[in-house]
Amino acid sequence: MQNRTFYNEILTEHNLHPEHKNKMIRPTAVMRGVNPSCGDDISLELEVKDGVIADGAFKGDGCAISQASADMMLELVIGRPVDEALRLKDTFMKMIREGVSEEELEMLEEASSLQDISHMPSRVKCAVLGWRTLEEILTASPENGEDSGKSVTTENDGTGIPGKRK
Repeated sequence: MQNRTFYNEILTEHNLHPEHKNKMIRPTAVMRGVNPSCGDDISLELEVKDGVIADGAFKGDGCAISQASADMMLELVIGRPVDEALRLKDTFMKMIREGVSEEELEMLEEASSLQDISHMPSRVKCAVLGWRTLEEILTASPENGEDSGKSVTTENDGTGIPGKRK
């Protein structure tokens, strides 16, 4: 019961008071993420300098899980090298798919509070949307300074993993 309360408190805090939900002045990369099954629609903006995520923000609308997950993700990856951010994304996806060790859970910090989402198949796409968008933006030349015009979607994606790029 304590874990569920912890989950609810963190989710509520990140949904009602997201630290990273705003528009950046000069992002170096922008990508849209869409989850049509729930109506989640985010635009992820990053500033990547010398291989490090210097800043990040998101804007958009969606359910509490998608918005809180995107905020927790940015809190975790800002200030980290791109390769480390991608490893954290892999760990988050593994947590949702099959479970992770206690050590891996600790690496995810507050994002680990979404661990029980794996038992709610209809919410998995919501939780992974920001993380999948992060992966696409970081592997699509994150320092190019332009919006690629592409978007990530969880449509036709039974578990939200793996995804598609449009």
